[in-house]
Amino acid sequence: MYRFDLIIPVIEYSSTEELDGKYKNIIKSAYDACSTSYAPFSKFCVGAAVLLENGEIIKGSNQENVAYPSGLCAERVAVFYANSFYPAIPVIAIAIAASVAGVPCKEPVYPCGSCRQSLLQSEQRFGKNIRVFMVGSEKIRMVESVKDLLPLGFDFELGW
Repeated sequence: MYRFDLIIPVIEYSSTEELDGKYKNIIKSAYDACSTSYAPFSKFCVGAAVLLENGEIIKGSNQENVAYPSGLCAERVAVFYANSFYPAIPVIAIAIAASVAGVPCKEPVYPCGSCRQSLLQSEQRFGKNIRVFMVGSEKIRMVESVKDLLPLGFDFELGW
């Protein structure tokens, strides 16, 4: 038997002022996307914004459905739109933010397992890391790659 520990390198920022302008823009866009959320059941509005290699920013928001779990998370809305409309352009970063009753959440918001796998597949598809910014009003956490959030995710390179 062999045991190994997984270490997740996370960078924490106290505000957007510590970030490069392009990352400030996607965080603002993620907050803007919260306003298009359809969350009549949870009241938890999530917005995501992806930054493409060509500079385009694509926004998405969570879309709930009474036939739970038929809704879709903001992260997947944004990345699926980006991959559909810009199929040859890699996603290089994503920001995720949330609000309840119009008030931004204090703590950073993290992607669910399905979103992590979808983001990992986009990262693998283009062979480029996707920076993930998990945003709260009091701090922002960032990882350099989706692999940091899902180190043992499915890998379509396994040759099935």
